[in-house]
Amino acid sequence: MNWQRIFVPIAGVALVAMAWRTWGWPGVALVAGGIVMWALLNFTRMTGVLRRAADLPVGYVGSAVMLHSRLRPRLTLLHVIGLTRALGEQLSPKDEQPEVFRWTDGSGSHVTCEFAQGKLVRWTLERPPADEPSPPEPAQ
Repeated sequence: MNWQRIFVPIAGVALVAMAWRTWGWPGVALVAGGIVMWALLNFTRMTGVLRRAADLPVGYVGSAVMLHSRLRPRLTLLHVIGLTRALGEQLSPKDEQPEVFRWTDGSGSHVTCEFAQGKLVRWTLERPPADEPSPPEPAQ
């Protein structure tokens, strides 16, 4: 269970109640304004990331190796979309946990990311097999 979904609204109500008890209506207006500002900042950030992601094809990343080097555990899906500037190609069934997304670059390398409850759990980088070098031509 994601405790953040429960804790954040309870904390907001507690802050409003404390503001009411301490400063009355001006305190409620101040705290409610702060909560609305926080919500608007998060919404603006999310829409900006998704607006930038709309410019690239789904599942594309400039460099899979660079993406792999920048990933770390517990990044949110929104943060990874911000890093890639593209939505990932969803490999898992819709609305099932864990969610699996893949981003591929122009060379065929791809990073597959697994998200549990919206947080990055594991990721793998796969590169296409290098063509075997041809044997040198005999000197004539």
